[in-house]
Amino acid sequence: MTTHKISIKPTTNPAILKFEAETFLTQQESFEFNNIDEASASPLAQELFYLPFVKKIYISGNFIAIERFNIVEWVDVQNEVSQQIEDYLNKGGAAVNSEATSNKTKVPVSIYAESTPNPSVLKFVANKKLVTNSHEFTSIDEAKYAPMATELFHFPFVKSVFIDENYVSITKFDMAEWNDITIELRDFIRNYIADAKTIINEDAPQVQQKKTEALDKTYEQLDDTSKEIINILEEYVKPAVASDGGNIEFQSYDPVSKTVKVVLQGACSGCPSSTYTLKSGIENMLREMMKGRVETVEAING
Repeated sequence: MTTHKISIKPTTNPAILKFEAETFLTQQESFEFNNIDEASASPLAQELFYLPFVKKIYISGNFIAIERFNIVEWVDVQNEVSQQIEDYLNKGGAAVNSEATSNKTKVPVSIYAESTPNPSVLKFVANKKLVTNSHEFTSIDEAKYAPMATELFHFPFVKSVFIDENYVSITKFDMAEWNDITIELRDFIRNYIADAKTIINEDAPQVQQKKTEALDKTYEQLDDTSKEIINILEEYVKPAVASDGGNIEFQSYDPVSKTVKVVLQGACSGCPSSTYTLKSGIENMLREMMKGRVETVEAING
């Protein structure tokens, strides 16, 4: 049985706090509940609504985000809420009933902005699945197969766009301040998704390359050490960087120099703390887990 550990993650909205699990709580589904009656599909959400300060609950992927009324501050109650969620899950309770997917009624699109370790990047989290695989765009030319990213580049302050399963990470130019542009971006993304516009052209070659079959074929052509490195990154590193609005992709392994090269994407690209994370975190992990085979990890774009 899985033992759940809940981490508390702040968002840029002081009324919303995210309670993040180490495993997925839903399977490619997102849920939003505005009151206890709407939460019949989630006994956990119903339990949380008995707390007088709970205004709205989002459940998606590996987290539960709660919006509070202003009668309390999160700092005064967050630990108790985290413990309540942890206890519920560790007793075997499901975040959402299994039959909820088939009976799920359509819910409005909601987007909330979440800070990342990179001050130039903000993560806009949706209550709906957006894409199957991650995609990064550093210019409007690269975004030809991504209509949503193309339109985002029409904002003069958008430097790059990273789209993953249920969020969009946007890197801004220094000319703009987040306080001045966050609401505009959030409203644009929410309206774009609500209008059911195309996010990624599924028939684009770049999308086909990311399909499971293509990835499996590429993976099988690699040497055993490279496969081990990819598996470690997938299991131990990617979930952590994804929660911060970024991604890391394996690029190459040199058995002579024992060097691993990776690509940093989204909030990880250009982040002031990425070098420290790369060297003190990822490099040390690979050195320890693959003794004698890995010495250095380098980011080809950082």
